[in-house]
Amino acid sequence: MEILLVIIIGLLYAAGIYMMLRRSLVKLIIGLILLGNGANLLIFLLGKIVKGKPPIIASSEKMLGETYADPVPQALILTAIVISFGLQAFAIILIKRAYKVVKTDDLDEMNATDEDL
Repeated sequence: MEILLVIIIGLLYAAGIYMMLRRSLVKLIIGLILLGNGANLLIFLLGKIVKGKPPIIASSEKMLGETYADPVPQALILTAIVISFGLQAFAIILIKRAYKVVKTDDLDEMNATDEDL
């Protein structure tokens, strides 16, 4: 299972970086989304995938003796999802506004129109 996740993470990173290096701003956003999902899977994988109970210690015990699920990677991933959603929403609105003004989403053409202004 873990080797499959490693391969998927590598594919998401490779596809995300490839899309971010394209000239289109829409492909840049798609690459950003793929890269964010790859990072979330990486955090999930580093937290170790185990089936376990929640980390709750009974009042009669001093330590947790059995296998438990670590809540920290899950909380980090949830926070990363919220932050990446906000970043993606901002970038989509910014690209929509730039497209309305310049009438293109190609970065080279945007640079050419910038010199004309």
